[in-house]
Amino acid sequence: MHRRNMLTAALAGIGGLFAAATAARQAQAAPDKSKVVYHLCDLDKVSFVLGNIRNHFAGMGGPDKVSIALVVHGPALKAFHAASASRDLAQSVGVFAKSGLELNACGNTMRAQKVTLADLLPGFIKADQGGVVRIAELQSMTYVYLRP
Repeated sequence: MHRRNMLTAALAGIGGLFAAATAARQAQAAPDKSKVVYHLCDLDKVSFVLGNIRNHFAGMGGPDKVSIALVVHGPALKAFHAASASRDLAQSVGVFAKSGLELNACGNTMRAQKVTLADLLPGFIKADQGGVVRIAELQSMTYVYLRP
């Protein structure tokens, strides 16, 4: 009787190992898309952060492998005013917007700077409740927070 229990336990253990291996293979075959939110409020870091985002897309294998959101508030939003944005910045933002980068402009900052979405480079959406609230919302949706 004792041997039968040992054999049953061994078979159950082997079955558990096969189930774990199958689950691991399925997890590798269909990994979740990474999600990242970049926080930008410093005007002097605009180019640096956009470079990070470009490198992030490239390092992950493109926009179909990672979802990236950029939340801009404070002085940094001035760089994205259409009337004063550099040509290079406007071009980069356009490419990013077409690639799926979610561009969020802080509603509070927009009111303080007296701008509307029409005054910003194309592709921005308004974070009505504010930039930091939008960041918290994204984090609650499992976005990883980065503030370069």
